[in-house]
Amino acid sequence: MPKIFDSHTHVQFPQFDQDRAEVIKRAFNQKIWMINAGADSKSSQQAVELAEKYPQGIYAAVGQHPTEREEFNYEFYKNLAINPKVVAIGECGLEYYKRPPEDPISEDNKQIQKNTFINHIKLANDVQKPLIIHCRAESDYPVQRGGANAFDDLIEILANHPLNNPPGIIHFFTGTKGNAEKLLRLGFYFTFGGLITFNRSFDEIIKIIPFEKILLETDAPYVSPEPYRGKRNEPAYIIEVAKKMAEIKNISFEEVCLATTANAQKVFNI
Repeated sequence: MPKIFDSHTHVQFPQFDQDRAEVIKRAFNQKIWMINAGADSKSSQQAVELAEKYPQGIYAAVGQHPTEREEFNYEFYKNLAINPKVVAIGECGLEYYKRPPEDPISEDNKQIQKNTFINHIKLANDVQKPLIIHCRAESDYPVQRGGANAFDDLIEILANHPLNNPPGIIHFFTGTKGNAEKLLRLGFYFTFGGLITFNRSFDEIIKIIPFEKILLETDAPYVSPEPYRGKRNEPAYIIEVAKKMAEIKNISFEEVCLATTANAQKVFNI
């Protein structure tokens, strides 16, 4: 069993082309396993190919990030998703992040995102695998600003389109306490990453989420934790996230590693 599970990373991305094997070795040396999430057809295919190179420790998720504009090819993603190394569908969801006033996100674009997300839900049910959901609201961190429409739309879609049990995870959760409570009632899990090591706005949210519903992630190569801010993130840095989670939850580092790994194995049926 791995010591820590990085439940959402992107080691197949180009940022790791020069030293991917070394990055993976550093993770494995610290007993860190990982799930590489796809963001489009190419990176989803690459995530599967990378997972197939390793007998254990690396898994894949396949899906289309909401900012991608390529047409969602259901049969392509289904053919990838049936691979036993694929443990989830995603990342997928809604992205309403703030844009320049002269170029706001259109209602048509929101509807395209919603339709694509619903297709991911159908796929998850079709192949009996959980979702990895991306939801980014209009402001940077709605937990600080009282929420935003993206999470409202997401919750409405999920409430009207039932999923498997467990339904999946909300990756890099930045919603409000109210959003978290509604998503918990729908059965979702939550991942937290490097952001919690330098932004204390999420402490109270983390405290109200039952520990059996929390997973850890890096979202590498993005959002490096302290003390690595400004550098490329990588799965080995998840140790810093685990340390901060232990501090917030007032439990030991070892308990965090054991519990979040068990949660990941349960959600992803590993």
